[in-house]
Amino acid sequence: MKRPGALREVYDRLLARFGPQRWWPAETRFEVMVGAVLTQATAWGNVEKAIARLKSAGALSPEGIRRLPVDELAHLVYPSGYYNAKARKLKALAAYVGEAYGDDIDVMGRSDTLALREEMLGIHGIGEETADDILLYALGKPVFVIDAYTKRIFHRLGLAPERGPYFEYSALFTDNLPHDAEMFGEYHALIVRLGVEYCKKTPACAGCCLLDICPAGRSQAVD
Repeated sequence: MKRPGALREVYDRLLARFGPQRWWPAETRFEVMVGAVLTQATAWGNVEKAIARLKSAGALSPEGIRRLPVDELAHLVYPSGYYNAKARKLKALAAYVGEAYGDDIDVMGRSDTLALREEMLGIHGIGEETADDILLYALGKPVFVIDAYTKRIFHRLGLAPERGPYFEYSALFTDNLPHDAEMFGEYHALIVRLGVEYCKKTPACAGCCLLDICPAGRSQAVD
C-alpha cells in the first residue's frame, strides 16, 4: 500500500466502524493538560476519578495545583496510580503555565507549535507523547500523538517499522496527511479503540475492519 492513500483508507475504515470518539472529554483546556499527565501508565477510568477529586477540592486550575502542598495533591490524584510522581509532574506543569504564560491558556495556544513543544519537553515528567497530547487536544495544534498502539498497528499493517524514534512515526502521519488537528485527534482516538478491542499484544483479528489489508492479520488467519 502507498502511504498517503493507505493512511487515509485506514482512517476512513476506522471511522466507519467505530464512529467519532469525541476525545478529549474535559470542561477546560487545562483539564485536558492535567488528564494528559494523569493518564500516563493507567486506564482512563482511574484518571476520571482523580480529576473528580481535584474538582471537588477546587484545585483543577494552575493556581489551585500550585497552592496545594505536594502531599495533598498526591492524595487527590491517588486513583490514577504513581500518585507521588504525578503530583510532582502536575506541580511542574502548573508552575510552567504560570511562569511562561500567566495562566493564560489562550496565549499559550497562540505560541509557535515547535517552540511550545520544546518548552514542554523541558518540564519535569512531560515526554513526547504527553506533550503531543497537550498540543493536539488542549491547544488544537496539528501534531500526531504516537503511542504503543500506533506503533503496533502500523507495523502490523506494513506501514512502519517495529521500532524507531518517535519523530519517524509522527512524520508518517504529518508528512502524508493534511495538517488537520481535528482529524489527527479523531485518528489517534480511533487507533486506541482498535488497539483496545482488536489489535492487542496477542491480536484478536476476527471481525477487524482492517483484516483484508493487514499482512499480519492475514497471516494469523492462514495459521
